[in-house]
Amino acid sequence: MAHLQSKYQNFEGLREQAVALRRTGLSRRQIRDRLHIHNNDILNRLLEGEPPPDWTKRPNAKDDLRARARELRLQGWTYDQIQVELGCSKSSISLWVRDLPTPERRKRTREEASAIAKRGWEATLRLRDEERHQTKLLAAQEIGQMADRELFLVGVGLYWAEGSKSKPYRRQERVTFVNSDPDMISLYLAWLRLLDVKPERLKFAVHIHETADVAAAEEFWANHVCTERTAFLKTTIKKHNPSTNRKNIDENYYGCLRIDVRGGADLYRRIEGWWSGMVVEAKRRTA
Repeated sequence: MAHLQSKYQNFEGLREQAVALRRTGLSRRQIRDRLHIHNNDILNRLLEGEPPPDWTKRPNAKDDLRARARELRLQGWTYDQIQVELGCSKSSISLWVRDLPTPERRKRTREEASAIAKRGWEATLRLRDEERHQTKLLAAQEIGQMADRELFLVGVGLYWAEGSKSKPYRRQERVTFVNSDPDMISLYLAWLRLLDVKPERLKFAVHIHETADVAAAEEFWANHVCTERTAFLKTTIKKHNPSTNRKNIDENYYGCLRIDVRGGADLYRRIEGWWSGMVVEAKRRTA
């Protein structure tokens, strides 16, 4: 406690803030970032006695599996059959059903075995999808509301990964971003607004394969960036190469959107400098 008081003069006041944030439903990570507490021992003391919000608790899917395993066992299913049906381990099944009577063994036909295996694989895929969805949902909730500085840093990294860059052998200090992911485009545009880049400085153009519905793609991107198709530059049509095994050929394929910032040389130099600063800081932390 003496160490805490030396580091945080008003420990009780800090605890009141932490408890208040916890009761509004924030996670430990969100509270840590809000209060700038980067010591887990201190964070534990601040939140002592405060239960986590419900959304941070993973549902215990095994409760349902246990009930279903017992139901199938009572119907005479073997461990192997239950395993392929539910996609869980035999050791778990054994714990769940060991108090139930052992069913009479009978030889399965090939058709029965195939049907059981198919149902088992489908059940495994369903469980994976549920786990994937739950993990993504919880992760999304951990982000919460981004501060301007957080969006700023994300945007710098996003641009340096996906935007055009000047090369020693080809000096082109221009701000151009091309991507096929509408969410990436939305984040990039939010970043440009944060940098106070006026909408009239932006130029848009679609890049798409000739086999796609060009008009539909232009309409899609125009709606996505809230402008008219007539405001777009000429669409770049890519020649189709039959030898390539392209996957993006369904009705949801809209090509890529290119966003140019007119008069962007100064902005490009700043982006290059911001990225250099981030690299210097990253190297300092890993030194």
